[in-house]
Amino acid sequence: MSLDPGPTGPRSDAAPGHPGAAPGPGTASDPGGVDGVVISTLAQRPELTGRLYEIDEDWPAFVGHDPAASTLLTWVPELFPASCVVATEGDRVIARGFAVPFAAHVDGREETPDGGWSRVLRWAFTDRWTGRPVTAASALEITVDTGHLGRGLSYRMLAALRRTAAQQGLPALLAPVRPTAKHLRPRLPMAAYARERRDDGLPTDPWLRVHVRAGGTVESVASASMTVSASLARWREWTGLPFDRDGDVEVPGALAPVHCDLTHDHAVYVEPNVWVRHRL
Repeated sequence: MSLDPGPTGPRSDAAPGHPGAAPGPGTASDPGGVDGVVISTLAQRPELTGRLYEIDEDWPAFVGHDPAASTLLTWVPELFPASCVVATEGDRVIARGFAVPFAAHVDGREETPDGGWSRVLRWAFTDRWTGRPVTAASALEITVDTGHLGRGLSYRMLAALRRTAAQQGLPALLAPVRPTAKHLRPRLPMAAYARERRDDGLPTDPWLRVHVRAGGTVESVASASMTVSASLARWREWTGLPFDRDGDVEVPGALAPVHCDLTHDHAVYVEPNVWVRHRL
């Protein structure tokens, strides 16, 4: 569920775990930055764990109500700090990036499941609880403060997530990407949308384009990456729409229509994402 359409030099006298520290275990410092932005892992800067949601963000209200998102996502920074990154400018948090390691080579699993984002999140927690050796990492989210869009931070945060996975000895960072312009064409199947290319051969979608430029390969569609099911009253609250007729409803920010059922007083949204592989 990666987001954001756009993409410091270490100081030898900086103490480990603070801005400007030389890269070491658990560090995802951005060595090429010259604009005062420092990108670190939460293992390096655990004091920022409680500040990750200070960002001014514009996620659709319904997104956080996928069952996996509402029960597990908030625990990711605390339980997987070496896989999560944070960008700061001075004392302000301006971007966050979450990823989790998981075991893909287990019976009944694959590296790029149809269940996408929510499936790998559940697998990661199961693997941590059981102590199963991990074989890959999956990005979950990159969120950039709305006041800092257009600075290339999404690209740098993605590069930092790639570095954290490589530092853990994993061969790939996978990403169930949430294309940022797909909501403008919700009725177009995701497979067709993901195939669209510009004249230069790059994806037409801005966020998919960032991933491909960073070395990623578009592999497949996660057809049911997230699912949000709720009463019509909740959907009206989240969207401001009437939800007063049966059938598909186009909702701002949704990548596919939301199916409304008046008889049973509920609506269901199944979000498709696009699997991208970054070989490390």
